[in-house]
Amino acid sequence: MSPVVVVVLLLAGLSEAAGRILPLLARRPRVSRSVAIELLLVGAVVEGVVFALWPVSAWTLAELMGSAPRSGAAAFVWTPGRAAPLLLAAILAFPLLGPLLHLLLLTGVGAGLAGPLAAATGLGWWAAAGCLAVAGAGLGAAVEAVRRLVVKISATGVREVLT
Repeated sequence: MSPVVVVVLLLAGLSEAAGRILPLLARRPRVSRSVAIELLLVGAVVEGVVFALWPVSAWTLAELMGSAPRSGAAAFVWTPGRAAPLLLAAILAFPLLGPLLHLLLLTGVGAGLAGPLAAATGLGWWAAAGCLAVAGAGLGAAVEAVRRLVVKISATGVREVLT
């Protein structure tokens, strides 16, 4: 993965993390600036990694569907041209603007990735779009489960300190 793609994915992750963390910080004004920055940076890295895993997961699902990669086809990964719409979607659909707009723009990015995935794997466009949708939903569900677990563990730790 090129350095440009890594930067674009991290910037998209930063936008995602800001959309999740800034409302939390607005409700808790006593959070120190260093803790807020740390949360934002960790969130940016986690979201960037999830974005990086999206096409790899879709490629794996396509292989599990019995689709053999076309001869000479490289693994389906992010390129600067494929990652740029993701950054645009992350900025335009800054999650504070609303989850439906956010979902709509991510769906558009996924639809844009379906063509290259279909060409790389030999699947039809709809099957490739399905692989991208399932991979995206699975990654999103996994991150949300870990996020809720961390919040639950953190809340338990705070209660134990208070008692």
